[in-house]
Amino acid sequence: MAMNVLLINCLKMNSYALFFDIDGTLVSFATHSIPVSTVNALEQAKANGHRIYIATGRPMAIVNNLSPIEHLVDGYITTNGAYCFVGNDLVCLNPILRSEVDTIFNDALENDYPVIVSGVNDFGVWNQKPIVEELFVEGLGVDASTMLHTINSPVDWDVLELTPFIGLESECRLMGLMSECQSARWHPLFCDITSKRADKGQALLRMACHEGFSIEQTMAFGDGGNDISIIMRSGIGVAMGNANKELKEVADFITKDVDNDGIAHALTYYELI
Repeated sequence: MAMNVLLINCLKMNSYALFFDIDGTLVSFATHSIPVSTVNALEQAKANGHRIYIATGRPMAIVNNLSPIEHLVDGYITTNGAYCFVGNDLVCLNPILRSEVDTIFNDALENDYPVIVSGVNDFGVWNQKPIVEELFVEGLGVDASTMLHTINSPVDWDVLELTPFIGLESECRLMGLMSECQSARWHPLFCDITSKRADKGQALLRMACHEGFSIEQTMAFGDGGNDISIIMRSGIGVAMGNANKELKEVADFITKDVDNDGIAHALTYYELI
């Protein structure tokens, strides 16, 4: 009996909490699906005692592409860390200040750009424009009916994330108007804005506290600017081969592209599968 307990404890010590971004990491931009090699790798990782978490900029309203691995997922970091949960347990919830939501709404009307507005269960687009459907429906495979939900008046629910369709110069100008928000970018045509208390890296710390694992036993995978915080804070940070330059510079390991067995390659390299 003592030997069995010792073996179980050793296995727990060697297990990792694995955190995966969705777009460009788990899911291919080309096919809008999870490669078979990734599904197989995650199934093997789970069988080997590792825990699996999602760490995405997407709100739950548009997390529509994980069906092959949903049964493997232990918890979720969503809206870039503003809303995180494990089963029915809330890990963290960090809404944007109402005054700063109003600032972005007013700026969007004045400068005529659309903004995706995300809450826990609520979702819509302020100042709707065709580019939203073009990028999210055609480009990312999101359900068209969801993206066509238009917001015509200020909302009365907690806003967790705002996604304005603006370039870098406009992003810098907009962020200068707010003191309690931060932005992250994983696409040249839009950015994600959250409370300063919310990013994937901070959410990793909250998740580790909730789940009882050490940061040293975490491994995070990503490809975009909004993944920098979690890649830097995790025990092992893995950049996909298709990741941007800034993320690769802070990663511990650069694996292959999402469409070239990147996740399987990294998990094999670190002998987790």
